[in-house]
Amino acid sequence: MLVPKAFLDALSDHASRLFNGETPLPRNEFETQFKALLQSGFSKLDLVSREEFDSQMIVLARTRARLEALEAKMAEMEAQLAGQVNE
Repeated sequence: MLVPKAFLDALSDHASRLFNGETPLPRNEFETQFKALLQSGFSKLDLVSREEFDSQMIVLARTRARLEALEAKMAEMEAQLAGQVNE
């Protein structure tokens, strides 16, 4: 995986080659090549889609809620146990 600075430097180098070509590219050809360049660069990064991120946030929120409920139940049981021991 490329580090962000190395990725941006590589992307900049490739973009410079596209812009400074000897023969100017038609707009649609330039867009196609630039999109391919970006996709190639992004594929080297450890990225997730927005949908995957959102679904993982939902899982995390549920897990936190369950953990908080278990912690509250544990505190309740500990308090009951401490009350029984003191009797």
